[in-house]
This record gives sequence, structure tokens and C-alpha cells, in this order.
Amino acid sequence: MAEPLEIRLKLPHAAAVLAAFKTAPEIVEDELGKATWEGTLLVQREVVERTPRGVGAGGGLAGSIQARDPEIAPGRVRGEIGTAMSYALPVELGTRPHFPPLEPLQLWAEHKLGLTEAEAESAAYAIARKIQREGTDGARMFHEGLAATEEQLQAIYGRAFERIVERVAQLGQEKGAGR
Repeated sequence: MAEPLEIRLKLPHAAAVLAAFKTAPEIVEDELGKATWEGTLLVQREVVERTPRGVGAGGGLAGSIQARDPEIAPGRVRGEIGTAMSYALPVELGTRPHFPPLEPLQLWAEHKLGLTEAEAESAAYAIARKIQREGTDGARMFHEGLAATEEQLQAIYGRAFERIVERVAQLGQEKGAGR
């Protein structure tokens, strides 16, 4: 299993947000949940756009990449994007030279290239022999998709932190006025 990709953001109100977690955790969870969901959908879009088409017999890798519900805890916010497709990691990172299974290559050749079964079988062997000699290059769609969104994620979380500070301050004013 690959190590998860992480992005660490520098945010001006981080200390105030951590303090807010103690006094108004529901506000922090609400704002960070919204920001994390927005951010994961943004990264998902960028990853999908960078995912090679035609990978897999039906080209389903891009369609299988999905954002998951965010996890929020004091000092940690986690958004996750992933896929259940077993071949995603070799597509992301590339492979060393090896002889791959022929059936998926043959199905791909039939589907994407419109070849007959016999032609696709021949094409699958040729592709497999090339992979056996050279391996495959990684598409790095997750790495590059995350890197491409870093500035936007910084802005999304910056706005969320500002809203948290404002809402907690407003809550404090309301509690003070209610005395």
C-alpha cells in the first residue's frame, strides 16, 4: 500500500482555530467539514483530469476516483480521494519491467482500438513484450493533481479559518449579551 499524499497548509489563524475547538467544536467541525469537502472535490477533479484515458478495458480508472467524507479532529483535518481499482497504483507510480497479464491488454485493444479478437491478442502480446522490456511510466495523476491545487486549498482553508474566528467571536458576544 502506498503512503498517502499529504499537503500541509500555513494558515494565519491556526492557533485561534485550535482554541475554538475547545470552546465551540461544532463551529470548527462545520466550517472545516465544508472546506475539506470543497477541497477534496477540487483535488478529485484535478486528479481525474490527469488520469490517462483508456487505462483498463473499459477506461474505468478515472470514473472510479472518488472523494470520501472528511475526517476532522483537533489539530487534524483529513480529506481523502481514492479508488478501489487494483491497477491505480501502478498507473500512478509506473512499474518495473515485467510481463503483465494478457487478458486485460487484449480487452483494452478490442475496446479502444476496435480490433478483432485475433488482432487484439497479437497486439496484447506486443504490448506485453514492450512492458517486459521497459516497464511503464507513472502518470502521477494524484501527485500532480494535489500539487496543482495547493494554492486554491490554501485559499479555501484560509476563508474557513476566518469564518471560524468570526463565528466564535460572535458566539462569545452573544453569550456576553445574554448575561
